[in-house]
Amino acid sequence: MIKLNINPLDGIRHWLEAIHVNDRRQANLLCRFIPAQCPFARTIAVFGHPVMRIPPLCKLNPFYEQLICLRFQALCFLAEHNTESLA
Repeated sequence: MIKLNINPLDGIRHWLEAIHVNDRRQANLLCRFIPAQCPFARTIAVFGHPVMRIPPLCKLNPFYEQLICLRFQALCFLAEHNTESLA
């Protein structure tokens, strides 16, 4: 008996990995919508004293690696595009 491990999220992962940044507007949009740091990390303070800390939960996102790679690709595109306009 052969077991196939088919993850339903693999299609979305492959779709995110297939996106190529080739436009300045697209790169700006991706950098604006994909945060550089996890927005969920918080320190809860009462009367100025930290009571509880909520750790970053972004690594629990099943698409974390793909989104970070996509943001990095957009940043690299913008860096290359800006140096070409300065030369």
